Amino acid sequence: MNAWANHMLGIPLLTARSIRAAYGRIQVVFDVDLEVRSGELLGLLGPNGAGKSSLLGSLAGAVRGGGELLLDSQSLKSLAAHQRAAQGLAFVPERRRNVFSAMTVGENLALGLRLCQPHRRAQVRDRILKLFPILQERMGATAGMLSGGEQQMLAIAMALGKEPSVLILDEPSQGLAPIVLDVLQRTFEALKQEGLALLVAEQNLAFAAKISDRYVVLSHGAIVASGGKEGLQQRGALLAAYMDVE
Repeated sequence: MNAWANHMLGIPLLTARSIRAAYGRIQVVFDVDLEVRSGELLGLLGPNGAGKSSLLGSLAGAVRGGGELLLDSQSLKSLAAHQRAAQGLAFVPERRRNVFSAMTVGENLALGLRLCQPHRRAQVRDRILKLFPILQERMGATAGMLSGGEQQMLAIAMALGKEPSVLILDEPSQGLAPIVLDVLQRTFEALKQEGLALLVAEQNLAFAAKISDRYVVLSHGAIVASGGKEGLQQRGALLAAYMDVE
């Protein structure tokens, strides 16, 4: 898709500085800095309760927060969640049922394409269905009848319908079969080749090692470690890091 390939690989697309998140008076994310570049996937790692979902929610505008957030050098700081989505920041939360279960797969995809320019919708839809051919076979089925893996694919497909430049995913592998994880891995690789920037929160270290180009480890709402792909292959060191931060 054109919007996915508008950037040279390696150019920062999402830049976050001093990001905070809070629920009422309780602050749960503290001054996080991170950067995600075109054509790469940054893995956000950490145990339960580390603040991963809150951080991603703050970036997407779904959780109250603060700090500076730039999308392709444009500030999103004052924008609401739907406005950030319209600017090119797509977010798929952790919860399942990120689809309209009573509607068909085709109807869900049509909703996902509503922010896409009308003259591009057919092309974007075709590109998405090439990434997830199983959805082509399920177009007339109600989304609620899909398997968990198929629903996750549909949720990601709907997010891609907006032609984002940055895709944020919260625990996409949770509860999915290995065959579905293989599909997601291939999809992420294809999206990176198109120039998309991906930020993915994961607890599945084996899956994170396969998909991530770089990683950061979050603990108690703050980044405590970071590294490149080579560090992800050192499972023992990562497990030790988890033990230290829990």
